[in-house]
Amino acid sequence: MGIEELKNKEGELRKEFSNLSIQHSLGSLENPIKLRFMRKDIARVKTIILEMERKIR
Repeated sequence: MGIEELKNKEGELRKEFSNLSIQHSLGSLENPIKLRFMRKDIARVKTIILEMERKIR
């Protein structure tokens, strides 16, 4: 995956996280643990992007 693809993936994950957090606040989220996993996935993608950017420079 390239940097642009990873940035797109991060954007998708953030949108999904936003939707899940809204569902959680409304009480309609069946599995609240999914929020924790989603946050960690976003952090992983951001870490990979940062590592790739530092390697390029």
